Amino acid sequence: MTRSVKHQAIRPLLLEKAIWKETGDCYNCLPSGIREKYEIVATANVSAHGYDPFAEAIVNRFRSGWVLDCGAGRRGDFLPNVVNLEIVDYPSTDVLGAAEELPFKDNSFDGILCMNVLEHVKDPFKSAREIARVLKPGGELYCVAPLLQPVHGYPHHYYNMTSQGLTNLFAGLLRIDKPLLLETGLPIWSLSWILKRWHQGLPPGERQDFREMRIGDLMGDPAGYLKRPFVTELPNDFNYELASTTGILASKPVA
Repeated sequence: MTRSVKHQAIRPLLLEKAIWKETGDCYNCLPSGIREKYEIVATANVSAHGYDPFAEAIVNRFRSGWVLDCGAGRRGDFLPNVVNLEIVDYPSTDVLGAAEELPFKDNSFDGILCMNVLEHVKDPFKSAREIARVLKPGGELYCVAPLLQPVHGYPHHYYNMTSQGLTNLFAGLLRIDKPLLLETGLPIWSLSWILKRWHQGLPPGERQDFREMRIGDLMGDPAGYLKRPFVTELPNDFNYELASTTGILASKPVA
């Protein structure tokens, strides 16, 4: 199957009212109103990751059907049975669309992949309802979301999720067959990521001291570290990226 043949085969899956523009081999279902509603903006960030064995199994199981890669990023392989949905017009993107308002008909897909995407959508509960809507009865979903990962905007990063939180998104919509803890999701990835970014954020003069600290040096009462240079010299944008908690102050306007 060529890219143009795949493009034409995808069209019956789409809600006609959702197609805003058709350019080349991509259906644009992201008019300005949808972009503004969900704060979808241009981004220079590129998400490009391969499929893990769970994703590959779904793709292979439904070779004769359709699999939706919801938030596909840039894919290197051409897969004739996978519809790559994105907010960025990568060369591999088949459909431009928002996860909160999927531009597909009910019960369109045999399988859906949604990997490290729902933390980036403005309304993950609405996205979950949409995923359930376009999944066929008997269809399969493989969904992954981060818990202890720093902020990484593609282009936004709204929510991290516990296993219970991710399950709760689909409660009453899909049957949860099995919670997963992937090798790529083990705590060592979070620990390494946080330490590397912390190191990168420090002034050059502080990096050496931070790098030479022992694990035991970091296991005391955090309040005792608040005046230490490796804490005070970290820029505020890194503090927000690696924050333990975030908060807001708000007020209600006078009518």
